[in-house]
Amino acid sequence: MSMPPRWRKFVLTAHVTTSIGWLGSVVAYLALDVAATAGRDVRTVRAAYLTMELTVDYVIVPLALASVLIGITNALVTPWGLFRHYWVLAKLLLTLVVTTVLLLETQTISYLAGAAVSGGDPRELPGSLGHSIGGLVVLLLATVLSVYKPRGMTRYGWRKQRRKRKTEHLPISEAST
Repeated sequence: MSMPPRWRKFVLTAHVTTSIGWLGSVVAYLALDVAATAGRDVRTVRAAYLTMELTVDYVIVPLALASVLIGITNALVTPWGLFRHYWVLAKLLLTLVVTTVLLLETQTISYLAGAAVSGGDPRELPGSLGHSIGGLVVLLLATVLSVYKPRGMTRYGWRKQRRKRKTEHLPISEAST
């Protein structure tokens, strides 16, 4: 699959924007999580849990889903491909895992927000720091893979490359059949 260069740049820009937006929103969420688990003021802790839920539902999840879908589109319309290079495959798997964990964790975050406003002491709630930190680390790792693009092609990538080289060296009449 290919796309005109202008559209490829648009898709790449959308992917970078949603991915970095996702990363930034996780950093903001982490700050709220720290405030919720380490805060001393009941109103501040309660507000942190409520804001965490809003941030997840209206910022992090939409950016995560957009990043995954646009990233797959980007890989399919560029020479990198989705399954040709190990770094793309690793980034895809990391992103799918972190997105799945995020979607599962939204239920816990909703529970924590509900418990925080139920009238009990929200300072006794466990928070979600482990998931916040883990998600941030995985997203940073995916960013590093995107920037450094370590070498290494998959078997599929090697086959595609060999097939392309063979058709480039064939006479025009043979290459078109």
